[in-house]
Amino acid sequence: MNELVRQHTALDDSDLEWLHMLVSEWQLLSDLSFADLVLWVPTLDGTRYVSVAQMRPNTGPTSYQNDMVGHLVPRGRRPMLDAALDEGRIVREGDPEWREEVPVRVESIPVRREGRVLGVIARNTNLLTVRTPSRLELTYLQSASDLAQMIAAGSFPFPDQQVDMDASPRVGDGLIRLDADGIVQYASPNALSAYHRLGLAADLVGHHLGEATAELAPSRAPVDEALVKLASGWAPREFEIEAHDGVIQFRAIPLKPKGTRIGSLVLLRDVTELRRRERELITKDATIREIHHRVKNNLQTVAALLRLQARRIESERGREALEEAVRRVGSIAIVHETLSQNLDERVEFDEIADRVLAMVAEISPGKVTGRRSGRFGILDAEVATPLSMVLTEVLQNALEHGFGEGDTGTVEVSAVRGGTSREARLLVTVQDDGVGLPDGFDPHSSGNLGLQIVRTLVEGELGGTFDMVAAPDRGTRVVLDIPVQAHK
Repeated sequence: MNELVRQHTALDDSDLEWLHMLVSEWQLLSDLSFADLVLWVPTLDGTRYVSVAQMRPNTGPTSYQNDMVGHLVPRGRRPMLDAALDEGRIVREGDPEWREEVPVRVESIPVRREGRVLGVIARNTNLLTVRTPSRLELTYLQSASDLAQMIAAGSFPFPDQQVDMDASPRVGDGLIRLDADGIVQYASPNALSAYHRLGLAADLVGHHLGEATAELAPSRAPVDEALVKLASGWAPREFEIEAHDGVIQFRAIPLKPKGTRIGSLVLLRDVTELRRRERELITKDATIREIHHRVKNNLQTVAALLRLQARRIESERGREALEEAVRRVGSIAIVHETLSQNLDERVEFDEIADRVLAMVAEISPGKVTGRRSGRFGILDAEVATPLSMVLTEVLQNALEHGFGEGDTGTVEVSAVRGGTSREARLLVTVQDDGVGLPDGFDPHSSGNLGLQIVRTLVEGELGGTFDMVAAPDRGTRVVLDIPVQAHK
């Protein structure tokens, strides 16, 4: 819609925002009307109309099999559009139109904002299935008529009420029509079922909805009066009520077709099962975070025991082996600590990489500086855990074998995300400016335990590739190419 409005019309950004608000709400008008809606806006030169949005009803058959958005029609071809735009009134005159052997009743509703008519809504009703209307259909149509008059007067949608139509109750979920005093004139079967879920034993028609709702809600005296007004539809609001193990979501819409409130529409939806599942997910999330927290604590305990054991071993090689094990356990603990603070099983790996780099740098025999460039981004836990161990081993190997006592140098970790959304990849490079690789060294056949761990994790668990080569100038370069899940 933005592109069509800016390309063909003279409307400014504030007008466009009003149209967006209208389009976000007009599924309600379409469902109440049992009709298709098409929004026509006059072009910049005033000689044509362009259709910028379209809505089909959920409550009846469509009048348009094809998409109308983007169509241009000259002024004069549809006189009802001209009359609604020029006179600023709802136009209902005229005989039904025949489209592909289907009779269609056409009405035009001007869209007004701050006294100006921005465009016209063409309301098209398929008359092929018209029958004697029921009480529900009559209530729908009367409510649609009231909303159409409010659109024509510029009082709907409500500027200070942003509505998420995906989350808000819809017409078919349950509808109650109130008079100006808040007395129920009509309640749909779904609406009655929702109130029965709250504990209502009687009918709603003829009762004050606010008072009946307050009686069903848990007793909280300071809130009761506000709840009475909310459920009576005095202001456009969304709220929820929980009682008798039922949760009902409400949306109140005051009806002011001629500027004076004549009643209200209350849409409601039974969201009991939805809220129950949400609470279960919250409980599961909390449990998972607690498990990660306890795993982290246990790993830290294991690391502490290994460190204590290392201090008591006289063998230098044995002590070094235990210290390497401490760092391996510590790298896994860092991942679980991060997961214990998240709502899902994904982590921002840049922080983990920085902490691993700092942890491994502590063993440097000389004055070696570690730094990171690029971004690892968000990784799933099943990638983050083995990758943290791989990074620990590669860095540890670079510091231990690339630099001697008193040497100075740099170890840089760089990360680049690439590939497509279907096959995203992470390219990790660890490069040092140390002494480099010995002659004839083959990383794929080396018996070094650390490199064996790296090969196993990268190729076996992560499904990637690993290579260790001489750096262009001096030192060693390790390259990891790993498939990852694309995350925003």
